[in-house]
Amino acid sequence: MQRGKKTILIVDDSPLIVRRLIDMLSELPNLEWIKNAGNYADGIELVQRHNPGILLLDINLPDKSGIELLRICKENNPATKVIMITNQANEQYRKLCLKLGADYFIDKSKEFEQIADTIADIP
Repeated sequence: MQRGKKTILIVDDSPLIVRRLIDMLSELPNLEWIKNAGNYADGIELVQRHNPGILLLDINLPDKSGIELLRICKENNPATKVIMITNQANEQYRKLCLKLGADYFIDKSKEFEQIADTIADIP
């Protein structure tokens, strides 16, 4: 990631959520690019190819858990800031994701509007 430029990868299987995120995040200053994937397989490929500075990651993906993608991302790209975004915002998932290196854990149903501010605060 270039200094000061935000590179964002969204991995979520809901086209509605992805569209809302892209619309919301496109207004951020210093945005270089936003890419998205709808499943684990495409997500891991894009993480490895583009090494995003910020990864917005859903837990429930159609082909594999986003938690596995979190684990691999943090092992291979520890500087990537990972924001877990989920409707499965129970304490067990929160603790597990933070233990595995997630930088933030956001409940889509209650905290969705905080995502842009959270990303804006990341240097």
